[in-house]
Amino acid sequence: MWVHLKSREPFGLAGLWDVWRKPDGKRVESFTIITTEPNELVRPIHNRMILQPEDEEQWLDASRTSFAKARSLLQPYAAELMDAHDVSPIVNSAKYDGPECIRAGFR
Repeated sequence: MWVHLKSREPFGLAGLWDVWRKPDGKRVESFTIITTEPNELVRPIHNRMILQPEDEEQWLDASRTSFAKARSLLQPYAAELMDAHDVSPIVNSAKYDGPECIRAGFR
């Protein structure tokens, strides 16, 4: 499935990034995507949701955004602003990286 904004604008994912050391001293850079409950469009496809564009700046500015405020930003995206459709199964192969991956009905 290709899930996208109807406006075709890019969207952000809330995430956390950290650098830490393993017990053996090796440096590890790690990242996780933070998600929330899906809206009614995404729910049949997936159990996770993206971050609202107007909340991205607050999410990224840890110096002025409390944990409670950051947590409150994790709300389902407005379904009426999104769309989804079937895509080609070639999207599952790393050797394909082009528009043919998201063409509906491409087989």
